Amino acid sequence: MVYFRLLGRLALSFFRYLGELAGLIGQVCESLLRGRKRWRQVFEQVAEIGYRSQLVVIITGAFTGAVLATQALFQFALVDMETMGGVIVSIGMLRELGPTITGLMLAGRVGSSMAAEIGTMKVTEQIDALRSMGVHPIDYLVTPRLLAMCISIPLLIAQSAAFGILASYWVGVHLFRVPGPYWNFNVERFTDGTDITIAMVKGFVFGLLIVIISCHQGLRARNGAVGVGRGTTDAMVFSALAILIFNLFLTLLMQLIFPVGISMT
Repeated sequence: MVYFRLLGRLALSFFRYLGELAGLIGQVCESLLRGRKRWRQVFEQVAEIGYRSQLVVIITGAFTGAVLATQALFQFALVDMETMGGVIVSIGMLRELGPTITGLMLAGRVGSSMAAEIGTMKVTEQIDALRSMGVHPIDYLVTPRLLAMCISIPLLIAQSAAFGILASYWVGVHLFRVPGPYWNFNVERFTDGTDITIAMVKGFVFGLLIVIISCHQGLRARNGAVGVGRGTTDAMVFSALAILIFNLFLTLLMQLIFPVGISMT
């Protein structure tokens, strides 16, 4: 009986949490449709989310592409198919690794920052002060971050994938001595706009998850500094878990809509 009670409490807590997220999503949608657009805050968040995240995203994408190329070429060398290494990297970076790695980096860097900032405002009663001045907290705090994320994350994913593909080219051509023209020909042949579309769709969904989960953790913060710290950690962990879980279902859905397959003819 104890275990059933524990499972019941966990299930109720989980569904309560989902309900709170759904409520926040509803408020954000209402803000987008009817609320005041604060473009100054949006551009400030674009600088924070997009501009200041470029370095970590570029470095992560480049080394991910290089490692993927290295592992692929070790295996392809056994069957004399080294020229196909670039195809594996380009498709992998666009369809999977680029959006996922970028989302995880943003969850750690940006998501935790959102939760900490909004949580601090919550425990110091600054959010109540906004309400007393007639400023809706969702319009002022959440909606600008959501819009900024929608602007920033496609560009960050493009940078991550591009530098990953460039790094794989350097590894393939300069370390494994694969002929550059053959490498480029296969990449251009088997990579198309469908792969870019999948990357952008995944990135858009991951960005929404990061903003909604992180802002929710900030808005529910309590118990002073301890609560802010716990909310910051939860925002990062929950965002990362949501990205990995949703990535599976998005991959299955995208496979149904845009089947992937490499034809050698």
